[in-house]
Amino acid sequence: LHDPRSNSIGALLAHIAAIEVAYQCSTFEQRKLSDAEHARWGAALDLGERGRREIRGRGLDHYVGLLDEVRTHTLQELARRDDAWLEETTPFWGGQPANNYVKWFHVLEDEINHRGQIRWLRQRLPGG
Repeated sequence: LHDPRSNSIGALLAHIAAIEVAYQCSTFEQRKLSDAEHARWGAALDLGERGRREIRGRGLDHYVGLLDEVRTHTLQELARRDDAWLEETTPFWGGQPANNYVKWFHVLEDEINHRGQIRWLRQRLPGG
């Protein structure tokens, strides 16, 4: 951790995967996370103190494995859909309408942001 309020690189990687899982549920299955999914991904979704407490002690391979698992599922599901699906609109933040294109753009935007944080953290590691 860079400082007491930071998230670890592992927590950020887990967060990227967790956000994608949440959007898989929302857009592919039109549902919220189940209790079991929330138990598995909740700390990574929340980050902060909970993430610092619960997401620790695992190597990079663990987090890369999570990302691979989640992204494989996303790509399989996207391959099953056409461009008309991207335009389907449902309520989103604050009940405002948004299409699936905007929702998945948000997923990628979130990942890009956290990749920047990871790069910043890596540059500050000893020997980095």
